[in-house]
Amino acid sequence: MRLLHTSDWHIGRSLHGTDLLAEQERVLGGLAEVVAAERVDAVLVAGDVYDRAVPSADATAVLDRVLTRLRSAGAAVVLTPGNHDSARRLGFAAGLLAVSGVHVRASTRRLDEPVLLADEHGDVAVYGLPYLEPEVARHELALTEARSHEAVLRAAMERVRADLFLRPGTRSVVLAHAFVGGGVASESERDICVGGVDLVPAAVFDGVDYVALGHLHRPQSISPRVRYSGSPLAYSFGEAGQDKQAWLVDLDAGGLAEVRAVSLPAPRRLTMLTGELEALLSDPEHTPVEAHFISARLTDPVRPADPMRRLQARFPHCVHLEWIGGAASDDGRSYQERLAGRSDLDVAAEFVRHVRGQEAGPAERDLLGRALLAAACEEVAR
Repeated sequence: MRLLHTSDWHIGRSLHGTDLLAEQERVLGGLAEVVAAERVDAVLVAGDVYDRAVPSADATAVLDRVLTRLRSAGAAVVLTPGNHDSARRLGFAAGLLAVSGVHVRASTRRLDEPVLLADEHGDVAVYGLPYLEPEVARHELALTEARSHEAVLRAAMERVRADLFLRPGTRSVVLAHAFVGGGVASESERDICVGGVDLVPAAVFDGVDYVALGHLHRPQSISPRVRYSGSPLAYSFGEAGQDKQAWLVDLDAGGLAEVRAVSLPAPRRLTMLTGELEALLSDPEHTPVEAHFISARLTDPVRPADPMRRLQARFPHCVHLEWIGGAASDDGRSYQERLAGRSDLDVAAEFVRHVRGQEAGPAERDLLGRALLAAACEEVAR
């Protein structure tokens, strides 16, 4: 049995306001080529299928096309909701989809009912655990006191192991969406901490052959049988330069046989550039990244005029801009202390210096003074 472990598709996500649906469909649709080339039996999606609980019509259309391609390539699909998804919406028509080979496991009460996949060695039981919000899941799992991710996942795994006990010799796989101890987070994940308790020990998942984790966007191995696939695309500039992948998981008659990474393409890479604006616009070393998504950090001592428009003339996909140059900080004094004894004109001129990194000139101070006087006269007239 060969499985392709993926997670955190986040269909519908944007990057600093830039739509990523085209890039997402290229990568996710391309999984069908992996399925065909590697003879994958089933594709696993461990949560965060969509980026929001109420996805757009365009996002649902992308998922429809991707699932159709995966099924046409010959793989079954097992997917579960993550903390970004609405389990009830994602689980709509799950019974009908299962007939076509797409298995949506979105019910907490039925999490111990596996998808059974068969090969020459017998059955593989695939248990899809939806994201278990502790305050909600504890009622569905009949927990009276515990309110942590660890507690609800322990209860869920107890049910899984109880079902496995009735299936002697059956190999097993669990999909779960959680922050497991030993994992390294990225800046693009939504925090799932509840009351400061979010970490789940890997030992919670003892007793199964492979655990396909979702939530953390960096591919990583907690242990040989407990792994995060990571997201198929980079969703923050903190992931710039990070190679994206999925895991190919082979099960033989005895259980887990081999796990190896399969690289995923990057339709448009992310690059961070730092320097003065004119240097970024003219340096030939930046030619290879002109088509990348760009985050620019400008070091000019004075804030340049219209920097984003000028950057996008060379880097059409520059989506983020930060000015880190300018004057030094205000030496730790409070706002009230910095304004003490200063006139309205001095305060306005200080704001210009703070924003631009350069003192207001005589003509600018005169303009500010006249504006303040006009505002004061209007206030008196009221």
